[in-house]
Amino acid sequence: MSPTLTFFAGLLLLSLLIWYFFTDYSLRKRTIGLVLTVFLVSFCLEAIIPPAQKIRLGLDLRGGTSFLLRLVDETGEGITPATLDQAIEVIRKRVDQFGVSEPIITSQGADSILVQIPGLDTAQLAQTKEQLQRVAKLEFSMVHPQSESILAQVDGGTGVLPPGYAVKEYTDKIEGREKTFRLLVKQRPDLTGEHVTSANAFYDVQGYGVAMKLDGDGAKMFGDLTAGNVGQRLAILLDGEVQSAPSIRQPIYGGQAVITGRFSDQEARNLASVLENPLRTPVQVEEVRSVSASLGADSIKSGVGAGILGLCLTVAFVLLYYRLAGLVACLALGVNIVLLFGAMCMFGFVLTLPGIAGIILTIGMAVDANVLIFERLREELAAGKSLGTAIHSAYDKAFSAIFDANVTTLITSAILFWQATGPVKGFAITLTLGIVASMFSALLFTHVAFGWMLENFGLKKLRMLNWIPSRSIDFLRHRRVVLTLSSLVLLASVGFFAFRGEKNFGIDFTGGDLIVLGTKQEVPLADVRSSLDKIGMGDSEIQRSEDQGHELITIQGRFNTASQIIGQLQQDLPDAGWSVQQNDTVGPRVGKELAGRSLFALALGMIGILIYVTVRFEFSFALGAILALLHDVIITVGVFSMLGREISLVMVGAVLTIAGYSINDTIVVFDRVREGLMAGRRGTLTEVMNACINETLGRTILTGGTTLLATAALFFLGGTVLSDFALAILIGVAVGTYSSIFVAAPIVLWWTQRTGRSIRREVLGDPETRTT
Repeated sequence: MSPTLTFFAGLLLLSLLIWYFFTDYSLRKRTIGLVLTVFLVSFCLEAIIPPAQKIRLGLDLRGGTSFLLRLVDETGEGITPATLDQAIEVIRKRVDQFGVSEPIITSQGADSILVQIPGLDTAQLAQTKEQLQRVAKLEFSMVHPQSESILAQVDGGTGVLPPGYAVKEYTDKIEGREKTFRLLVKQRPDLTGEHVTSANAFYDVQGYGVAMKLDGDGAKMFGDLTAGNVGQRLAILLDGEVQSAPSIRQPIYGGQAVITGRFSDQEARNLASVLENPLRTPVQVEEVRSVSASLGADSIKSGVGAGILGLCLTVAFVLLYYRLAGLVACLALGVNIVLLFGAMCMFGFVLTLPGIAGIILTIGMAVDANVLIFERLREELAAGKSLGTAIHSAYDKAFSAIFDANVTTLITSAILFWQATGPVKGFAITLTLGIVASMFSALLFTHVAFGWMLENFGLKKLRMLNWIPSRSIDFLRHRRVVLTLSSLVLLASVGFFAFRGEKNFGIDFTGGDLIVLGTKQEVPLADVRSSLDKIGMGDSEIQRSEDQGHELITIQGRFNTASQIIGQLQQDLPDAGWSVQQNDTVGPRVGKELAGRSLFALALGMIGILIYVTVRFEFSFALGAILALLHDVIITVGVFSMLGREISLVMVGAVLTIAGYSINDTIVVFDRVREGLMAGRRGTLTEVMNACINETLGRTILTGGTTLLATAALFFLGGTVLSDFALAILIGVAVGTYSSIFVAAPIVLWWTQRTGRSIRREVLGDPETRTT
């Protein structure tokens, strides 16, 4: 679909959505909702189904291209670890400019960098290769005032080049035709690109260009340079080549500079990327290979099979428990998935395992939203309301819980996308798209579907099972004991994690051994993994690649395990004819900057949640939500450590999923407490909170149960590589379900009693306070 058509289709969809929410006429509302759903689903299906672009898969699911870069020591001082780290971060930022491709970038040996990028075609391969090794040495040099006349004299044999100047060729477009000029440019630059703080591509009447911002020193130097040379030409050189040579019409102050030239859109964006991230040390591409998926076809096959089974189990349970309403929920889940994958196709986002973690969370949230609505519907029907009235009332009462739970998760995902890089950014994208899709499918599609069944198909009754009858459990009675036990488990988790130290982290964080083995015949990667399973290394990354027609198998394991890995393979698979092509070390994939930015983004996300929940609820609720979230994440990581597992990039995706699930679960409970307080429910705060926890108990158990059902299938059938991911989710969901009942609410109660403020009055907006 063309960009113009996409733009107008988007405007139409937005108009329909606004019309839907602002109209009160039921038939019109149902009709708009139906048209909007059909239009959106068709739009997304067109993006998914050939010949449109399919979902782009990441390196772990599809494979891609591997580049081995070697740093060139031009100074003779050697390549230091700091130089290598700087080059890795520069290349990471450059590759990120291609889109959310989630590459693997790590050091190899003392002076090399391994870069693996998913799904590059021939044109992209050449462009990426050039972009990776481009130094981006930016210089501003004055052109000699008599450049043309001097060069004419030199050509005629009657003149000589003035000292300190060099002849540079420069191609420009004059009246639609390219013309090459020669310029006499100062050899020593008047200003260098080390003062560039940011650069971005732009488009105006002259075409594409690059706007730059200079730091304080650079701004002053540039201002002085342009003020002293008004009317003269200034050459802008990149890696020694003249990009443009504009005339200085007036002094340029403020640290803003512009590069114009014969740039295409992609060239302008690439130039902005390298200017913002210059390489201090040149690199050259030593080797280019195509590589298989890092998870391996065996892991992908088992993971997909387990995922489909888990989804089928969830759908079967929802159909069994909620019957006709469950069928509507399953159709909504289908709409949710189509919208999510359609958006990923349209925007060219890459799907990786951490991204799948985001999808699992959004599917869980979509199921949770329907469970919330249906449990509300059960309550309204039990109160004696007619089916139509009960349905409308259920949606009205469930809206705030669904909205607040999704918005708090959306705050975190937006900040992660803004601040984080690599796989964390991929997780944020799929989570954001999934949240929007789940809110549409749960709040609009299902409501419209029930409306049509009521008004046009004679729906009179809805039957639902009730395996969790209403109870009156005093959950807060032993809150001090429970909080003490939770605190002890937290301390144990932190203590054990600290005791294990570096043993907690896998090769993604620590680096390890890289072994490249040649074979005389094709060896199934599943057999290689089975062999390594015997020595506890089945979770190692295993890839197949080709080099000049020879098949190679690359294995990344922990430090000092190369000889053990090679020996085990030679023992179990002797017919393969193993030959060691390379035995080296690789650095961590999660560098300090990537880890630091991700942690910073998480911290900002928590601050955002704190502010939002304080505004929507009250500070004690915000405090309870944040502390419950930290409780769930710390205990999950602690238990993971106690079980002797290692933290990898896959585990990072699992932890982020747990954080999202935790805040979602807690907000649902808090919303019912707020509703009870605003409705003037009688009793002490403790009694009101106990009653509200009991009222949401069915929803809490059902949502946790369906999530555990799907994840258990992944744990038992997903294979070695995915077992850690599934185990972390299982632990996190169990702990999150516990904390929403036994941790979050008691913290709210404790803080309220400690401060002596009336939470009831503050929720109602009364400025007066009293002791609770």
